[in-house]
Amino acid sequence: MSEKTVRIGGASASWGDSSVAVPQLVGKGKINYLVFDYLAELTMSILSSARLKNDAHGYALDFIETIKSSLPEITGAGIKVIANAGGVNLGGCVADLEAAAAELGISVKIAAVIGDDIRPMIETLRKEGVREIQSGVSLPAEVLSANAYLGAFPIKQALDEGADIVVTGRCVDSAVTLGVLMHEFGWDENNLDKLAQGSLAGHIIECGCQATGGLFTDWEMVPEWENIGYPIVEAREDGSFTITKSENTGGLVSTAAIAEQILYEIGDPSRYILPDVVCDFTQVRLQQVESDQVEVTGARGKPSTDTYKVSVTYKDGFKSVASLSIIGFDAVAKAHRTATAILARTRAVFKDREYADYRGVNVEVLGSEACFGPHASVEAVKEVVLHIGVSHRDRRALELFSREIAPAATSWAPGTTGFAGRPKISPDIKHYSFLLNKDRVRLSLLQGGVESVILVRYGDNVVEADDLANSLAETSPGPDAVEVPLIKLAHGRSGDKGDICNIGIIARQEAYLPYLRHQLTADNVASYLSHLVKGKVTRFDLPGINAMNFVCEEALDGGVAGSLRNDPWGKGMAQILLSMPVLAPRDLLNQS
Repeated sequence: MSEKTVRIGGASASWGDSSVAVPQLVGKGKINYLVFDYLAELTMSILSSARLKNDAHGYALDFIETIKSSLPEITGAGIKVIANAGGVNLGGCVADLEAAAAELGISVKIAAVIGDDIRPMIETLRKEGVREIQSGVSLPAEVLSANAYLGAFPIKQALDEGADIVVTGRCVDSAVTLGVLMHEFGWDENNLDKLAQGSLAGHIIECGCQATGGLFTDWEMVPEWENIGYPIVEAREDGSFTITKSENTGGLVSTAAIAEQILYEIGDPSRYILPDVVCDFTQVRLQQVESDQVEVTGARGKPSTDTYKVSVTYKDGFKSVASLSIIGFDAVAKAHRTATAILARTRAVFKDREYADYRGVNVEVLGSEACFGPHASVEAVKEVVLHIGVSHRDRRALELFSREIAPAATSWAPGTTGFAGRPKISPDIKHYSFLLNKDRVRLSLLQGGVESVILVRYGDNVVEADDLANSLAETSPGPDAVEVPLIKLAHGRSGDKGDICNIGIIARQEAYLPYLRHQLTADNVASYLSHLVKGKVTRFDLPGINAMNFVCEEALDGGVAGSLRNDPWGKGMAQILLSMPVLAPRDLLNQS
């Protein structure tokens, strides 16, 4: 291995992450770089909504506060910062960052990557008939934001030109890490395997503590949640890297926890498409080299595609979500009757006032295992929360809905409580994605008032997926098999991409994998989750980490930004699948 190493701390999983991350990483992490990922798809919707209310907003306001409070320590330690905090108002973010540095009397070189905002092209693209990636529908009418997912090359150039802080608008989450490694090690577009490894490093730490025991299936093994360590990548020129965390912090860095994070929010693992490289993660290997240190190798790279993914947010009417607590005997039945009464009463008034019906309605009784559907096992629950989400094109209809929640607390079911005021009505901001040729996106770098063109070199090959299915074993458990819930044999984690939810399943032992592959077919998983998943389920294999990835389409009630569900992110989907009964040979279970 080469001697030079670079240590990068992952300080943010999303907009609103903990304020302890930066002081911890700067004070204890011995890091060279601090990277922030703020822009989940839901975040873009939130920021677009914020800018509707105040044109000066629309970026990650937390970033300014965080940097301002720690900038003396950051600059004193020679740490450089990269963040996609610009959201839908990159100019406002940079201006406030410059003002914060000036107020502290600290001189830093701040660079902004410009070009992800393609709103000026929208009407042209509409005339060209652009279509959404998943649904194939045309561009919506009321577009609020449209941002291309940029890659790591602009970040590399900014660092090459001496920037201390690099701020971008929309870029892929892993780019803030890959850009650092390209700068430090001189990687270019031809170092495909190294680009894939660097992208994987960024992917693992882009969600903060999810790499250090956060959301881990075996949560009870993770110590000191209140002092959980944020992740650190220790990377080398050959592309290999170790995931660790600051000393004297809580959390857990293990092969199983890292495997879960590798599978988080990905699709086909043999063709994970990023702007800089198409990654193949199917042969990734994990090794526990020391306590809280996992070595990661084996990612492979292929030439990038000739398109950027573009993320659009648009306004599509209004939505409102109400909740009430219901206590006592027959709580579940009382909750369902309450919901039925609220909806029937408001629909009757809609008819009188000639309003259209609700566009969307979602009722869940939380505490009754509602998200488990036919697999729920709870009986005689005596305390539940009624969750009612509705959407409508006319705000007046939802104002009526909002007024009719309070009467439920005095009119109907005994034990109704928990009313915290009329539920708010908010714009129903939804997400839409399409592909745009890279040649049509002009990128530039703004530093010290000087704007320079960014020249990005990308490949133009569309890479086909590898077919591993025929080479992997599937084995029937046999006549002496024992039925257990899947969680006894596997770890799992799930996440969202638009209206798609992916569920990563990792065998606890390599010997379990053939039995799991035999039973966890795409059809069986689709059937088990059919109360939530309305579209196709596809299974992909990652034999290097003894895992499978299930990509579930039409799974999130339209996608996180517009979903009316209590779990619009699909965070609980893996937990539901882990309850699925599976068979395992008795002697194999006895050995574990």
